Amino acid sequence: MPTLTPMGFTPDEIAEAVGIYASNPEYYRSSGEYDPEHIAPDHIEADLREEAGGEGGHVLLARDAEGRAVGLVCLLDRHPTDGYPWIGLLIVHGDQRRRGIGRLLVAAVKDRFRRQGRDGLRIAVLENNPSASAFWSALGWQEIDRRRDIQWGRPCIVMHKPLA
Repeated sequence: MPTLTPMGFTPDEIAEAVGIYASNPEYYRSSGEYDPEHIAPDHIEADLREEAGGEGGHVLLARDAEGRAVGLVCLLDRHPTDGYPWIGLLIVHGDQRRRGIGRLLVAAVKDRFRRQGRDGLRIAVLENNPSASAFWSALGWQEIDRRRDIQWGRPCIVMHKPLA
């Protein structure tokens, strides 16, 4: 099972994060956040620092048994609107996709919040990313709302997973 460790923002970790982002060009084409052909390390670092610097925000690198970075997870302990913990981003390195790593990362995140006594977890999936919606639905997440994301105004599907 991959291990999740807090990102320390070392130059090596930034390079690993950039590699994870760059290995998923289709996501960034659909999301519009980054130019998938020119992922700027300083932009990635600034965005991840902002995620980690917010109240209850965490950026975690996922590493395999050999210590290679295979994914990245951004978490929010308590959403200011609904009080639930949220997954802000869960991304698996492109060359590691379809190997069960995403499922293992989701399980680790669920366990983390379950141990904290939380009873549910949420995520917003871009409407124009049907493969992501299928992934989360296959794991038992249920659509509870549709709304635009706060930062970019993109149409999203809000999904919820009970943790009890």
